Amino acid sequence: MQTSPLILLAEDEPAIAEAVGFALQSEGYRCRACATGGALLEALAQEPPALILLDVGLPDGSGFDVFRRVRELSGVPVVFLTARKEEIDRVVGLEMGADDYVVKPFSLRELVARVRTILRRGPVRMAAPALSPSVAAPVVSGKFAHDGGRRVMSYHGQSLDLTLHEYRLLEVLLQHPGRVYTRGQLLELAWEAPDHRLDRTIDSHIKSLRAKLRAVNGSADPIRTHRGMGYSLDTSA
Repeated sequence: MQTSPLILLAEDEPAIAEAVGFALQSEGYRCRACATGGALLEALAQEPPALILLDVGLPDGSGFDVFRRVRELSGVPVVFLTARKEEIDRVVGLEMGADDYVVKPFSLRELVARVRTILRRGPVRMAAPALSPSVAAPVVSGKFAHDGGRRVMSYHGQSLDLTLHEYRLLEVLLQHPGRVYTRGQLLELAWEAPDHRLDRTIDSHIKSLRAKLRAVNGSADPIRTHRGMGYSLDTSA
């Protein structure tokens, strides 16, 4: 019998934790609530979840610090929950590689919809399936290779460890090498629910993506910046 997807929730306010847990369970998810970051990390070690809902303000430290620890252990999608509504806090969360950012008070229906949307995308990195004639071969473009079935990107023959948004940005750029995309276009194409007030967050994701490409080949910079216009990808670099 198939097990329902597990959602880990780090939230120290019992009323919110109970309401979110009930909403998720009503939609067929299992929810395990943790009141501290430490409890979340213990739960993560016990059973890999499908997604983590992580409150920024936790009794034992910042949710941002917990997120960094989560990323050392897993690439599981993470959605921040927080009462902070300043734009800089949202940008920080997204720049760190979070998959979404929900500000309290929030609609439970909207939260569940966002969870469902993220889980529908599937994991960024998946175990390689057994090869068969029906499995499509990776698409090679210059120095890049894209295995869409496993959602894995490679550069100069080396797999890239990407966050969800880094993967989606590179996927968009790779579809039309040399084409210049504006920040707004990249936000529309790579984000499920784009917020154009945050289009500058594209710059931060491009910066982190460049760093990962340079770690493979330090002499090349395949992502081109077109000042006043946007970005393009040179697959030959």
